[in-house]
Amino acid sequence: MNPSTLIGIFASILLLVSVLFFTAESPESFINLPGLAIVVTGTLAATFISYPLKEVLRVVRLVGLVFRRENTYVRDDINELVAMSRLWFKGDVRAVEKELEHTRNPFLRTGIQLVIANTKEDEIFDMLRWRIARLKAREHAEAQIFRTMATYAPAFGMIGTLVGLVNMLEVMDAGDLDVIGPRMAVALLTTFYGILLANLVFKPIAVKLERRTEERLITMNMVLEGISLITKRRLPSFIEETLNSFIANYNDEIRDASVKPRPGAASAPVKG
Repeated sequence: MNPSTLIGIFASILLLVSVLFFTAESPESFINLPGLAIVVTGTLAATFISYPLKEVLRVVRLVGLVFRRENTYVRDDINELVAMSRLWFKGDVRAVEKELEHTRNPFLRTGIQLVIANTKEDEIFDMLRWRIARLKAREHAEAQIFRTMATYAPAFGMIGTLVGLVNMLEVMDAGDLDVIGPRMAVALLTTFYGILLANLVFKPIAVKLERRTEERLITMNMVLEGISLITKRRLPSFIEETLNSFIANYNDEIRDASVKPRPGAASAPVKG
């Protein structure tokens, strides 16, 4: 389970429990199945109208990615690139081909295969950059579906509110508050459901998928840089240091507070 998702779910449940049990006389007053059906059914219907069926069905499985921790295997990719660079630097092409049989990263495997085939450097980069762009476009479109659903849900919540208000006006002449009050509450609940689904379900999933795409693009660009250095026959030690810089984590890229300066070498900060 992804820990941040677990924390978010726990906080959401805590919020809903607080709303239901501490701000209302009866928790059942926040339950309205017809209103929820209007929001959910309307949002799904509009989504299916907006996107092709195969795209909508594909994003269903992506919901599972939000709940589990996905390993990027960046360190494994770096080790494989460095190992292949050593073999390539020695001119042992057969050994490189054997290493490729155990490579689970198809992007890395394609790049090295192109290098072995003596493909021109520009052509290798063009093909790999095209694959990066294709992945970015596809996964951006997947996240955009959830952002679209986040805009539809409040809109259908308003539709449910209008339906409830119309039903309330029909009994307004009777002046019976026992009937008008519940119908007014039902009218407002659909807007509540729409906003809740948009901001606690659809938008968070979209943001999570976008962050996943950013991490995957960093990994692919790291592999692209490694393949570039291999084609230029740079030293394996240089390749290793360059690739490690992609995953190096510094709190501050300009100043490392954990390193003490030499005595007498520290200078006062320049005031702007």
